[in-house]
Amino acid sequence: MGLFKKTPATPTNKSRTAGDTKTKAGKGKRKAKGKSKKAAPPSALQVWMQDRRVQRIGGTFVLLVSVFVAMACISYLFSGQHDLRLVEGTAAGDELPVYRNLLGKGGAHIAWLLMHRYFGIAALAIPFVTFLLGWRIVFQKHLLPIAKSIRLATLTLFVLPVVIGFFTHTTPDGVDDRLEIVSNENLVGGYGHYMTERAVFALGRVGTFLVIFFVLAAVVLFNFEKPLLWLKENWKDWFRRDDDPEAELATEAEEASAGNTLRPEESPFKSDEELGEAFPPTPETPETDAVDDAISFILEDETSEPAPPPPAPEPEMDLELEAEVPEAATTVSVAPAVAEAETEEDELIIEEVKEEKVLSESELDDRVQQFGEYDPKLDLSRFELPHIELLSEHGGSGLSIDKAELEANKNKIVETLQNYKIGVSKIKATIGPTVTLYEIIPEAGVRISKIKNLEDDIALSLAALGIRIIAPIPGKGTIGIEVPNSKPSIVSMKSLIASEKFQNSDYELPVVLGKTISNETYVANLAKMPHLLMAGATGQGKSVGLNAILVSLLYKKHPSQIKFVLVDPKKVELTLFNKIERHYLAKLPDEEEAIITDTSKVVKTLNSLCIEMDQRYELLKNALCRNIKEYNAKFVARKLNPENGHRYLPYIVLVVDEFADLIMTAGKEVETPIARLAQLARAIGIHLIIATQRPSVNIITGIIKANFPARIAFRVTAKIDSRTILDTGGADQLIGRGDMLYSTGSELVRLQCGFVDTPEVEEICDFVGSQQGYPDALLLPEVVGEESEMGNLADEDRDELFEEAARVIVQHQQGSTSLIQRKLKLGYNRAGRLIDQLEAAGVVGPFKGSKAREVLIPDEMALEQFLNNPS
Repeated sequence: MGLFKKTPATPTNKSRTAGDTKTKAGKGKRKAKGKSKKAAPPSALQVWMQDRRVQRIGGTFVLLVSVFVAMACISYLFSGQHDLRLVEGTAAGDELPVYRNLLGKGGAHIAWLLMHRYFGIAALAIPFVTFLLGWRIVFQKHLLPIAKSIRLATLTLFVLPVVIGFFTHTTPDGVDDRLEIVSNENLVGGYGHYMTERAVFALGRVGTFLVIFFVLAAVVLFNFEKPLLWLKENWKDWFRRDDDPEAELATEAEEASAGNTLRPEESPFKSDEELGEAFPPTPETPETDAVDDAISFILEDETSEPAPPPPAPEPEMDLELEAEVPEAATTVSVAPAVAEAETEEDELIIEEVKEEKVLSESELDDRVQQFGEYDPKLDLSRFELPHIELLSEHGGSGLSIDKAELEANKNKIVETLQNYKIGVSKIKATIGPTVTLYEIIPEAGVRISKIKNLEDDIALSLAALGIRIIAPIPGKGTIGIEVPNSKPSIVSMKSLIASEKFQNSDYELPVVLGKTISNETYVANLAKMPHLLMAGATGQGKSVGLNAILVSLLYKKHPSQIKFVLVDPKKVELTLFNKIERHYLAKLPDEEEAIITDTSKVVKTLNSLCIEMDQRYELLKNALCRNIKEYNAKFVARKLNPENGHRYLPYIVLVVDEFADLIMTAGKEVETPIARLAQLARAIGIHLIIATQRPSVNIITGIIKANFPARIAFRVTAKIDSRTILDTGGADQLIGRGDMLYSTGSELVRLQCGFVDTPEVEEICDFVGSQQGYPDALLLPEVVGEESEMGNLADEDRDELFEEAARVIVQHQQGSTSLIQRKLKLGYNRAGRLIDQLEAAGVVGPFKGSKAREVLIPDEMALEQFLNNPS
């Protein structure tokens, strides 16, 4: 980047800058051109080392080696005296060469080398660290902080042998300890024996002790500062007598004055109030004597001068004191700084508000190192994502290119355009799995509209099922003519999942939709869409597209990261996903099946999702976050306290397979919560995928379209349906069988959807369902039904027109909402609530479809008696 950095012109080099601009530009271009080499592909060894299976095998080997070394060293503590003679070759000639070490000759030699020759018992730190490393490689989890463990293990290797050697060494009788030291080398090792001997010889016993004390103190202070601070804060409590009231009062005063003391029993999470404080609290002035600072009440004479009041503590508090006096009971309101008389009968109870404790960034980092970051995958740590072998390869590998067909189509397009006096200066073909794009550049002076009007004529000359003209192609100065291939290729889901673009995608919710005309894998981010509307005629690939989206998410996301709410009015499309209920699905409480097929349950589920949305927004507000990604990042970093209701939030994807059936049966009851979720649920991780085979304006209304910017259109039969879905034509010119148009508002892309067959989906669900899962599916918030609410209505909760509506119903002996609307001139919603209240009160019977409700009260006299005595 430094080659292209321009130096700003100054008064001294202004003329040089003006004169040398072209020269510098030319040099910059040559240098940039010379460095624009592609990065070398990874070698076979690098690819092999990055294989997860190789890493697990290597990590398992490290774990076994660490266990082997640890067992050998521990066994050597008991069998070392016997094995030492065999290892050093000093055993008697008639002694059998039998090693007593648990791991035989190899274990005895390794333990002799580590313990007797070098580090003694401190050598156990080596297998301890290697065990932590092996565990990290195999399970990708931190048992303890690696860096800190290596540091402590290194200190243990070099310090502990000297300490043990100093306190366990002995000297032979009559020999000066500065000349010879005899110690157990199985405990201290050769290194500890040598260092202890040299230290005592150079510094003497006292000097060696002082050096050892200094080193140990430095190690403890550097690595264990927090426990020492806690001991300093709490050592007085261990020597305080339980029956000492003065000590108790002093302790309470000290605790009240301690503003930022860190207690070991505190939760390792920051509370919401701690996160909201912009500045740390100002430390209070330390108090010298807690008993003297306790509030006392002193009787003062009128002649005595009032004592200067002490400074008021922060924050100021007004306390209400109730004192019992023998003559009369009085209530005195005092401030903490006021002095009053104290009697034996008076009992003062002071409730002080403690300041919130604010942790610094370093303390937060220590918490994360001590407890580790929160891992949502820990409950299902052994869960494995589906393997690529579960998918099948459909069709041949690669594209079949028929040069004769391409040449014939090119000649027919040029000939047809020349018949209408349209010249072509250049033409290029891009071959896709389903269609071929011919890009033409017309001669100067040709109107684009003239070419667009020849769509049917070009289709006739090519004898094609239907062509689509893009005039002009966005971002290019060409006109595109999409012509279906005579032998379309099948895009298998296996090739899409195995593609580098999908595997290396860092999207929150990656979805592989298919391949473009240029045969490139197209990966979209559902979290950025944020909702998807799919439509198309029957049998054009809509259900296969839904399965492809769900399979994409199953191959990328852990069960703790995403949950599905599946709505299937047809009852047969999504039933295969029942097997992953305990892993990936969400449902209402007390529901037997997670996949929803009943319309009434759909309405409850949508209302439950609205409640979940409101609850998540409340959590985001308390956590000072704007979206689910920031919130989960804070929760993982242990900056949010679960005791305050915070929890890890998985993404929720609502999938509705046949939206038209829901609108026809439930109408506004379904459209309203869906519109509300589409408008608000993006930030808190709830995303909608709505599919329908009837793309009419009464199904895909303006409210739905406005909140679904991402849309997928499969083949439809009429242009008006294409405009309803995409706001433009083109979907009626598709050829079916997964051929689709994907619109993101500003861009329209033609794709061939990936094909995933029903047996493949079944194998994937079997693989996921056979693994350990959660006890149950994710339970959504419970929704209280209208019937239970209406059945317990009190008189004051009823509508003020309840009695008048009852008289109208009984007078006409017709229980219908429209009658109440006409007679009382009300809207539909209020009339509907009135008829529900009349049903709950027993005036009319239940709903009977197209028939009117049965009126249960025969006449007005019986009604008046019922209203006066409802019981």
